[in-house]
Amino acid sequence: MATRARVLMFQGTGSDVGKSVIVAGLCRAFARRGLAVRPFKPQNMSNNAAVTPDGGEIGRAQALQALACGVPPSVDMNPVLLKPESDERAQIVVRGEVLRHAEARAYQTLKTTLLPLVLESFERLKAQAELVLVEGAGSPAEMNLRDGDIANMGFAEAADVPVVLVGDIDRGGVIAAMIGTWELLPAAERRRIRGTVINKFRGDVGLFDGGRKIIADRTGWTDCGVVPFFHDLRLLPSEDGIDLSYYRRKSAAAVRIAVPIFPRISNFDELDPLREEPDVEVSMIEPGRALPGDVDLVILPGSKSTIADLRFFREMGWHVDLQGHLRRGGYVVGICGGYQMLGRAIEDREGIEGAAERVDGLGLLDIETLLTAKKVLLPVSGTDTTTGERIHGFEMHVGRTEGPDCERPWLRLAGRADGATSRDGRVRGCYVHGLFAADGFRSAFLASLRMRGSSGFGYESRVAASLDAWANHLEEHLEIERMIGFARLGA
Repeated sequence: MATRARVLMFQGTGSDVGKSVIVAGLCRAFARRGLAVRPFKPQNMSNNAAVTPDGGEIGRAQALQALACGVPPSVDMNPVLLKPESDERAQIVVRGEVLRHAEARAYQTLKTTLLPLVLESFERLKAQAELVLVEGAGSPAEMNLRDGDIANMGFAEAADVPVVLVGDIDRGGVIAAMIGTWELLPAAERRRIRGTVINKFRGDVGLFDGGRKIIADRTGWTDCGVVPFFHDLRLLPSEDGIDLSYYRRKSAAAVRIAVPIFPRISNFDELDPLREEPDVEVSMIEPGRALPGDVDLVILPGSKSTIADLRFFREMGWHVDLQGHLRRGGYVVGICGGYQMLGRAIEDREGIEGAAERVDGLGLLDIETLLTAKKVLLPVSGTDTTTGERIHGFEMHVGRTEGPDCERPWLRLAGRADGATSRDGRVRGCYVHGLFAADGFRSAFLASLRMRGSSGFGYESRVAASLDAWANHLEEHLEIERMIGFARLGA
């Protein structure tokens, strides 16, 4: 018999208002009370993804929310994931596996067929839980997308779940965003929203008392609180855009790292452990800026469209900067798509990323990559061949990479090799995402650059502590019991 789980959905007045982290914090808060909590997001759009233990693919935010609940992530937590490949085309992942690639207009038709699958995943999660916290996507007031919607009110109506609306005051205009949402929604959907949360307030919260009253009086929605800005959220993995304010100058940095921002950069949250090291400075290099000449390491991150991002890399002149960096004795690391770029060539015979073609790589590793239709999704663990330190993470890529430099692999994974290293040891790459989260490996890797000992920083323990601190912050400032009172008891 299915568990009679309570369910509450969090929608937003727009993207990046903080829905993901609010759900993560509440997952941790209620899990600490002994409840069986599960996160759910019907449809996500992100190139930051995670691999589940059974080899499926979900949005990175749902993996973090699962961690907050103290349970392994599953494909049912995010049954539909859209991974943009261009401004108009995305890879569509359904229940952890690639369904197809589609243009934006074609997806609007396709998504109407996905609601039954979404509801099946939702029901399976309810059967495991006492409380399911659902995250919407974007805004329910995007009326041009309402037909066939599965991300916001379309799902809420089909599953008959109540909603709390989240607004971001830091970007300004939150009163207009809240009341504007109310104005645009039909009466039935207005009634489905039971309360509001104002997020990212800086300063004296009491100064917004008048604004809270205006929203409540105009909409009839219950005020569930204002969340003051929480600076340590930077310690939690990010899913949406790169917040450059999190990448700070450090005058006493012993290691300086530069990371070029590709148009289709993916899984950039795996750089967070490096960024949070006290004596490591990570600089995200925006298009139009040269790669700095004074860094110790350049990391080429993952990409959702490797060939297009490789062309962009050259258009920016970064290939010239990279050659200069190596002449000065610097190091280069490529992860996944960045690893493929470092080779002699990338061949796309089947048109996986667009037109069938073969393109020259950067030529810094003696390897070649053949893109293949079969996508590799695999949790992995192993060792660094240089230090013997343990690593863990996941593979998420299309393509097979071979060549002489693969005879000097970077990693050993359950008896097989992964990655490649140049003859002089200054250039290396691999397919494993998340390896820098392993404290022992990261410490040894950085020690080889800083030429001295470890900082003693523990990343994964810091993430766990940050989740607890964030949950405490929400418990202090939100009417959590009132929100749970909204949660509907399902069948």
